[in-house]
Amino acid sequence: MQTHSEQNQEVTTPLYLNGSTPSKSTDASLCDSLQCYMVLNITEKAAISSICFIAGPVTFLENILVLLVIASSTTLRRRPSYLFISSLALADTFASCFFTFAFLDFHVYNQRDGPNIYLFKLGGVTMAFTGSVGSLLLTALDRYLCIYKPSNYKVLLTRTRAKLAIVLLWCVTILISFLPLMGWRCKTKFDPPCSRLYPYVDRHYMAFWTGFQLVVLFTIIVAYVLILWKANRHETAMGGPKSGRQSVKGQARMRMDIQLARTFSLILLILAVCWLPVLCFMMVDVTVTLTKKQQRMFAFCCTLCLVNSCVNPLLYALRCKELRAELFALLACRKACRQPMLGNTSGQRKQNGSGISKKVKDQAVSDSNPDTISESVDKQ
Repeated sequence: MQTHSEQNQEVTTPLYLNGSTPSKSTDASLCDSLQCYMVLNITEKAAISSICFIAGPVTFLENILVLLVIASSTTLRRRPSYLFISSLALADTFASCFFTFAFLDFHVYNQRDGPNIYLFKLGGVTMAFTGSVGSLLLTALDRYLCIYKPSNYKVLLTRTRAKLAIVLLWCVTILISFLPLMGWRCKTKFDPPCSRLYPYVDRHYMAFWTGFQLVVLFTIIVAYVLILWKANRHETAMGGPKSGRQSVKGQARMRMDIQLARTFSLILLILAVCWLPVLCFMMVDVTVTLTKKQQRMFAFCCTLCLVNSCVNPLLYALRCKELRAELFALLACRKACRQPMLGNTSGQRKQNGSGISKKVKDQAVSDSNPDTISESVDKQ
């Protein structure tokens, strides 16, 4: 005769067809909380914190400096190339703030936000990096037009068209970045088809965003490869015997082409190193369930995107001769303003002198330099 508890156990514990009893689910693809995404140990948290606390503020200060220099110069503001660099600096400034705060808040301090708050933070990070890569695309296309269409460049890319391209870029960026917050999210919260890299994010959205980024990066690479091919072909064509003024001019142009090739090769290398690991992990996450070790590797790869935003001002802005000249002029002006004034007349005279000097400098930069940084990048 069975006891009452044995009868209950017999009812509540069904048998499989082979006679075995089921055990608790150990499926690695199942996740019931945000803890599944908080995979860093103490040592890894310390390393991540060090990277973010160093790269974040440096990235912010660099890009703010670029924005201030361009905003203070009437000459630079008129050029489409520097409008695109301003867009890039703005996106990287957002990245230094949004990524550092959101990444440390989740992975280091283990903040457990609800779906809407988490997706809002993630949308800010996505917007920053999508805008950064999109601005890199505009810069690459600007340089492509300058190299391949030099005679029609000013007609093809006016200041108005450059502004429209930037506005369109940011509208598309904001829309794509906040799609999960607007409803394209994982209905099961954590279980498949949710991403194992980001909670509440649907794998279909992950595939869409990753594919979009890969297309943009591929377009950038193609543009720079074509520029490099053009430079190499021009170098080969200039290799024949020439004399006099034509030879000197050809050698100067060839040196410029070689400098461009070196700079663009460095740009392609940094893009590949910083972005391909992250995008590869995202593509794998769409098809298979990642392990905790792979999740930890992805967390470190994400910091490479922040490093890319830190390097961008050095590659695209501060290497430009015109922008460096504007930066030195701005610093000199600030230094002069801090000096004690020797009276109203003397102060007025200094102000007038600095204004005339600024106008002369702007006019000199405008007259002596091309309308694009593409023709003067890396020019020392």
